[in-house]
Amino acid sequence: MVQLYIGSKNPTKINAVKTVFESANVEGVEVESKVSAQPFSDEETLEGAINRARECAKIKKNGFGLGLEGGVMEIEDQLYLCNWGAMVDDEENLYTASGARIPLPDEIKEELEKGKELGEVMDDYASRQEVRKNEGAVGIFTNELVNRQEMFAHVVKLLKGQYEYYRRNG
Repeated sequence: MVQLYIGSKNPTKINAVKTVFESANVEGVEVESKVSAQPFSDEETLEGAINRARECAKIKKNGFGLGLEGGVMEIEDQLYLCNWGAMVDDEENLYTASGARIPLPDEIKEELEKGKELGEVMDDYASRQEVRKNEGAVGIFTNELVNRQEMFAHVVKLLKGQYEYYRRNG
């Protein structure tokens, strides 16, 4: 059985991994992303995911490390939600993938530019608690047609698919 460590205790991230790696033993662990609490670019969000995956891979020699990082990125003054995943396998190969992007309202952008984290801003915006552990910003702004767990599960499928492809085809 594959031992997989994910660099988060967030249930949406852990459950996303469990839905894709059904037969693996999945354990959430706290590790540092070594990036800003609120990543503000694709590069920073990807770096956070890679850092989490690498830290997790160090936990057990034959275990896999997985990092999932949510962030925001800007294109022509429009702020978009972005998310990245990284996986380090038992041979220290690195796989990366990104997922859905949707524009965020200007009022969200303004709050983030003040130094707040998206999760905190979304709780206030939606008048809810723990949005990041439930539907996420993606769930709010897609009328819950896509939620945070599904969004991250898509990224995890991309990671697992790459691993399986390269494992089979060298």
